[in-house]
Order: sequence, then C-alpha cells, then structure tokens
Amino acid sequence: MALFGALALAACGQDDTLSVQKLVSDAQQYNGKQITVNGFYLKGGENSAVSVLAPVISTLDNGLSARANGDMIWVDGFPDNVLGQLHQPGDSTYGLVRATGQFESGGSYGPDGQYKYRMQIASAEAIERVQRTEVRIENKPLGDGKVGLLELTADPAKYNGQSVTTQGYYFWNGVIFVLAEGVATEKDGSSPQPLGKTIWMEGFPPDESGKLHLGPGSPPGYVWGLVEVTGDFKSGGNFGKDGKYTEFLQATSAKALEQAK
Repeated sequence: MALFGALALAACGQDDTLSVQKLVSDAQQYNGKQITVNGFYLKGGENSAVSVLAPVISTLDNGLSARANGDMIWVDGFPDNVLGQLHQPGDSTYGLVRATGQFESGGSYGPDGQYKYRMQIASAEAIERVQRTEVRIENKPLGDGKVGLLELTADPAKYNGQSVTTQGYYFWNGVIFVLAEGVATEKDGSSPQPLGKTIWMEGFPPDESGKLHLGPGSPPGYVWGLVEVTGDFKSGGNFGKDGKYTEFLQATSAKALEQAK
C-alpha cells in the first residue's frame, strides 16, 4: 500500500487552522461550531459509500482502493467543483483539502451511524491542486470502412449488432475496461483516467496491452494507450461496472497504434 498524509498534514498545521487530529481530540469544545480544518478528503475507494475527512489516506500502488485511516469525520455537502482538483484514479476521489463548516460530535453519522463526528461543509479548497495532462482522439473520418469513436457514440443505434472497427484510447485498471475518447494523467504520469465518450470493452488482447502505458506492479496497476479495435458492438444496454455504460464492444482483434516510451 502507498501511504499519503502524515508529513503533508503536519506541514499544513502550522497556522491557526485545525488538523483532523486536533479537532477530534478536543471534539466537545468544537461541537456545534463553525470551524476550518485541514485533512484528507476521501470519496469512494475501498467503500463506495465513503465521504470523510481523515488524517491519512492509503492506496494501492495504482491509486485504487483508497482507504481512510485514523480518526474520521463524516462529510456532507463537499462541493463538486473541488473534486476535479483532487486525485481521481478511477474508483475514488481524494486529496488534501481545507474545509470550513459546521462540526458535530457525539452522534451516529453516515451509513449505519458508524461515525462519531460529522461536518456539514460550507466551503472547501484543495491545498495542492492536481495538474493533469490530457490526450484525445481527433474527430475526423477514418476511411476504409472504419467508424470514428465519436461518430459511433453519437449514433450508436445505427451500428447496434454490427462488427465495427474504430480507434480510441484503451483504458484498464482492473475495475474499469473501456475504449475512451481520451485519457488524463497527473503531471508525473500517474493516476490515469478515461475522458469523454466511453464504451465498455472486453477481450482486448494481452500481447497488445504490453505495448501500451503500464502501471506499476505485476500484473500492472493500469494499462492505457491509443489503439485500433475490431469487435461486435451493442448499444442500449446496461454494461460494465455498475451497469452504467450504455454501449459495449467485444473485441475480436486489436492493435496498439503507438507504443509507450
């Protein structure tokens, strides 16, 4: 497991803003008050229902399965516009934030009432904003009977039940298997995530996966890259993780269009 939190949080605790540790250690004093606190916000991860502030977040090497550690504060009302500034490896959102809101203690908060503390967020900001680099396919005809991904997703019923050849960014992290319009990575190349239009895809050949961008570990924590795929296309269903994808491509053949350096 990779570990985030202790050193960064200590460094941010030099001003008058509370840390999560200090807040919960004297919870009764702050009960019912409007306070500002520095901590790691986590949404999702190992438990998809989680929305908490914590002193430490741990993840797998690929950034997945994030878990909050230490004393936790259940969070309601975290602003959506701040989520995009945090780490988003695919199954969660997390990062170091400064949050202001109403603090409560001594109750039973969150799912099954398992949290002793709660904070209703009034405002929040990312202490360290994540910088991302994006790559996307071009919206242009492919020729030779091939169908562009954007054309395919714009009129999926037209191609339903057919074998199609298209191009896009293959993305796999053990949880998500998609052909996407693009991929965004953090500045250091970590935490890739699919962008734009996406099609749930299965059957991508492992020998071609090895030519693409690979995450740490064995098997790798993630795979992504520009590919051309031929497969059987379906639309109008509930495919993939949580059934949230309306299009599906069962790959019958594929090739990498660029090799990772």
